[in-house]
Order: sequence, then structure tokens, then C-alpha cells
Amino acid sequence: MTTSGLIVMLLSVGTVTLLFGWCIYKVLTTPNETEKVHGVEFHTPDMDEEG
Repeated sequence: MTTSGLIVMLLSVGTVTLLFGWCIYKVLTTPNETEKVHGVEFHTPDMDEEG
């Protein structure tokens, strides 16, 4: 492998590793995040009580 190829590979792997680490850090350190999570309520026509 050439020197330039090694540099590009190390930059790519390093960037992805840093991004992954930052995402894990944000998930684990964001306070009160569970209060902002909303469930999805499915409403279908057969659930109507009018019919």
C-alpha cells in the first residue's frame, strides 16, 4: 500500500470511529431523553367505536 493510500485509510477509519464514539456519548449523556420519546398510536377504521 502506498503512503497516500495509508493516510486516506487512516483518515476514513478515524473519522468513522470518532463519529461512532460521539454518537454513543450523546446517547448515554443526554439528560431526560426518555421524556421526549413519543410512541406511535396506530388508528385504523376497525378501531372506531361509531360503527
